[in-house]
Amino acid sequence: MGAPAFEELAVGAELDPQEYGPLTRTDFVRYQGASGDFNPIHHDEEFARAAGFPSVFSVGMLQAGILATYATDRFGPEHVRAFGVRFREQVWPGDRLVCSGRVAGLDDAARTVELELEARRVGGGVAVTATATFVVP
Repeated sequence: MGAPAFEELAVGAELDPQEYGPLTRTDFVRYQGASGDFNPIHHDEEFARAAGFPSVFSVGMLQAGILATYATDRFGPEHVRAFGVRFREQVWPGDRLVCSGRVAGLDDAARTVELELEARRVGGGVAVTATATFVVP
């Protein structure tokens, strides 16, 4: 996917949404291995139930990474200048995420775009929100 030209961007413009998933327990474990976060609540069913959850759930940074991928697929990882996330809701095995965003601001002098992003669980609520700044050459 090619990045839009700066002149094509407008405050309030929506980015095309994209669906990811369904996410699996294997996805959760693979992310745990890559990140070094081996909390058993994310892969051990008995442990998760004993802690009061109906099942294991994703490490929040997995869906944050999916949302970051959504944005960098559009604007390029080399153009990221800031990325901040807020975790809102757990993601469970079988969940599908729909990532979307909108242009929240433009800086003509710096040629940057400010984005508001979210990853929403299909049939659920918002899992993660984010803000991001990209340079648009």
